[in-house]
Amino acid sequence: MKPTELSEMSVAGLVDRFAEIGIAQENAIEQDNNRGYRKLYAQMEAVDQELRSRGREARLALMRLYDYPNMQVRLHAATYTLGVAPEPARRLIQTIADSGWPPQALDAGMTIFNLDNGVFVPD
Repeated sequence: MKPTELSEMSVAGLVDRFAEIGIAQENAIEQDNNRGYRKLYAQMEAVDQELRSRGREARLALMRLYDYPNMQVRLHAATYTLGVAPEPARRLIQTIADSGWPPQALDAGMTIFNLDNGVFVPD
């Protein structure tokens, strides 16, 4: 999706797109498709940038994905909202880490580790 197309979407549409990308990322992980995952990651970054351009409330809209059935979507929603909702985002990331469900639990655990050690500073 091109940046101009993202700019024409509603915040709700962007959140839905974010979830679609997360589901596709999980599929790429399961298929060991690193190239596909990287492309999807870039698409997720583009959605995040569009939400950021619309302000704090737009970024907070990702919190509606905290209860999404797909763990990959929940993990990324929490990670991308750490800068605007640090406490609930961290709680969700910790819950995912504690679940032991690979690979998201491993990613969540590394996120917590990097937060605690100042390697990852959310904005």
